[in-house]
Amino acid sequence: MTTRRRISILGATGSIGASTLDLVRRSPERWEVAALTANCQAAELAALAREFGAEFAAVGDESCLPALREALAGSGIATGGGASSLVEAGERPADIVVAAIVGCAGLAPTMAAIAQGRAVALANKEALVSAGPVMTAAVARHGTTLLPVDSEHNAIFQCLAGNDPADVRAITLTASGGPFRTWSAEQLAAATPVQAVQHPNWDMGAKISVDSATMFNKGLELIEAHHLFPVGLEKLRIVVHPQSVVHSMVEYRDGSTLAQLGPSDMRVPIASALAWPARMDTPCAPLDLAALGTLTFEAPDEIRFPATRLARQAAEAGGAMPAVLNAANEVAVAAFLSGQIGFTRIPAIVAEVLGRCSPPAPVSLSDVVAADAEARRAAQSMMEPA
Repeated sequence: MTTRRRISILGATGSIGASTLDLVRRSPERWEVAALTANCQAAELAALAREFGAEFAAVGDESCLPALREALAGSGIATGGGASSLVEAGERPADIVVAAIVGCAGLAPTMAAIAQGRAVALANKEALVSAGPVMTAAVARHGTTLLPVDSEHNAIFQCLAGNDPADVRAITLTASGGPFRTWSAEQLAAATPVQAVQHPNWDMGAKISVDSATMFNKGLELIEAHHLFPVGLEKLRIVVHPQSVVHSMVEYRDGSTLAQLGPSDMRVPIASALAWPARMDTPCAPLDLAALGTLTFEAPDEIRFPATRLARQAAEAGGAMPAVLNAANEVAVAAFLSGQIGFTRIPAIVAEVLGRCSPPAPVSLSDVVAADAEARRAAQSMMEPA
């Protein structure tokens, strides 16, 4: 008889949450859902909570709580609203918590899950970027198993398995290049939100799709890799790989390079994290390398896409600067999506905020939150019409 594992999903209505629940749905005998959260999608969250028999459902936006309670009336499912309820969801007893809340809003719930000392499948890169030393110290303190869900970091995690990190010569993160990889500077200046969210390979939410278009997604992943795999920032590299088949690579001192390949489907890295240290089935079609024919690689262009350069600079500066970078980017992306600024203003605003803000190095979660708030205020102050 298969022992059912308890799972909580922070960010159940997003793309990562949907992919995770698809895997849970296919193997209901393996899973028991403890908690599900969303920002304000009350009807969708309630439907999922009923389908999976969740014990607890919470919305981050407290104004959506009445709608959630009404939708779950008579179900026996406990409900909550507001930031504290997201933390409560992270604290619920579970064998694994999938941390998939987008942006710094996921920081406190992720830290709450880490404090339980179980397994956390991390899909929220912004949390580790903003609070890297604080979060990794908490992981060590509580004996938590941190399992990366980002396709790139999960690929590195798999390529490192059974090997000594001291033998690593280099880690290479691959980047698709996004929808604007071949665009000129003039075309980038005129790019629209509709164009920016049309990723060529991955089905993702609006914010992460824009991050892919600017290459900030890869910059944030560089900082995340620096904390997840402490081999030294100088050993972390980025290469553009438009096909998104090779998800990342690890080169060893003997000249061997191990790469993880797979389809552009987040269910593959999610399944790797959920089943670790074993494997589980997914519905993803196997790779057909003959049909693919050619895999190409190229160096990133940090003139047209300065995000990776800015991210490396923030990582080298350390302290609160990665949190400043992340917060400024979140504000700028939101402004771009709302039509307030143009596409190329996103990295420009981030660069300006990095030059303006220098909060003290954080030693606690409250320090991270303070640095984040300072950077957001600075970014908001320099908004201008597109």
